[in-house]
Amino acid sequence: MALIFVGFMSFQHVATYVAAYLLFIVATITDYYDGKIARARGLVTSFGKLLDPVADKILIVGAFVMLMDVPGLHIPGWAIVVIIAREFFITGARSLAASDGKVIGANKWGKAKAVIQMIYVYTFLFLGIVTQVLDTHEALGAWIPGGVARYREVLAAASLWAIVCVAAYTVYSGIQFMRVNWQAMNLGKGV
Repeated sequence: MALIFVGFMSFQHVATYVAAYLLFIVATITDYYDGKIARARGLVTSFGKLLDPVADKILIVGAFVMLMDVPGLHIPGWAIVVIIAREFFITGARSLAASDGKVIGANKWGKAKAVIQMIYVYTFLFLGIVTQVLDTHEALGAWIPGGVARYREVLAAASLWAIVCVAAYTVYSGIQFMRVNWQAMNLGKGV
């Protein structure tokens, strides 16, 4: 689904953004229920513990990269690089532990990070769609206090501050991951 999502996001049009938005919702909901069903039925495997976080990362990183091109949003590249770097770092750490026969699953900080990132995508992709609608239906802008120009200013500032917070929490969750799993990765004494 991640590749189809990226495909839809590649075109700056209301219809493709709406399709991408709906696909993102479906992908995140099915991911949640997939894990829930696997745990309830005792179908949790080491392969699933390793692959599921990678699939999640592909979807969320793809979403952040594609959101950088959405008109009206202000998402600095450094914030996305920070998010991607954390994801690569954790994936590498999990691979290192797996080479010693240890599987490191997600922890509460990583799960909270995923939720925060998804909320950002849900919120700002939706607001990006609103921007596209306002651009194509100028009469709707009359209903916005301060007009479309003010809406764009607020949206740009909100997306900037929100992505900075998302990036900061993403780094924090990576630090917590390393703190908790330091010994499992055979990196010496705990931090």
